[in-house]
Amino acid sequence: MSNSVWEHLYSHLDSTPRRLALNLPALEPRVANLESMMANLIAVSENTSRAVAQLSLEMAQFKDEMQDFKDEMQDFKDEMRVFKSESEQWRAKSDESLEAFRREMREENRKLNKQLGEIANKQGRIAEDLVAPSIGRIVREITHSSCEETEYEAVRVRTHHRISGERREFDVLAVCGEYVLIVETKITLTPEKVDGFVALMEDIRNYFPEYEGRKMIGGLATLYADASIVTYASRRGILVLAVGDDLMDIQNGPLFRPREF
Repeated sequence: MSNSVWEHLYSHLDSTPRRLALNLPALEPRVANLESMMANLIAVSENTSRAVAQLSLEMAQFKDEMQDFKDEMQDFKDEMRVFKSESEQWRAKSDESLEAFRREMREENRKLNKQLGEIANKQGRIAEDLVAPSIGRIVREITHSSCEETEYEAVRVRTHHRISGERREFDVLAVCGEYVLIVETKITLTPEKVDGFVALMEDIRNYFPEYEGRKMIGGLATLYADASIVTYASRRGILVLAVGDDLMDIQNGPLFRPREF
């Protein structure tokens, strides 16, 4: 290295302390400001740390409270599940008891009606004691309530054939709206008796010309009707009545429609 370079370097180093000494008054405010900013930063950092710590504590407490709430809700759900199970068991037992009571009452009612029917049969009063009290309800059911109240009900109706003059007695007659129901009582029902009643109904208007313009339907009443006889009579359009829950009940199926004569 040349002598000139060394001389320049020495001169520069020699002048540096003097320059720093000259600039020190100007640096002091900046240093003070920097120290103030650092102090503020430290304070803010400490406050932030305290806030974060407080928030963490509150979150931990909230988490514990939520866990307690979940536990309480689970306990409540368990209690409700037990209550629901017990309620369903109680309701099932109640329904079974009620249904058993209903079955027992229906059976007792059926037995009572059968006994009444047997007594009436012995006395020859099936029409008066069994059919007549039920005839209004039956005619409304079989006509699907097209009439609200029967206009006329009668037992042991005596009349004569308007052409031959033959006199005949009909067991029960009911007039309801546009319908006239004729019911004959039989101790037992057979296909032959059904056919004979159909033949009678085909000539029924000669016995009741006063009901011209009304729909005439016929029914057979008995104490007990075998299912095969009910089927046969239904095919011929004849209503079948037998002892049931309400004295005399309709034995034909729900889709049955009586023949109009």
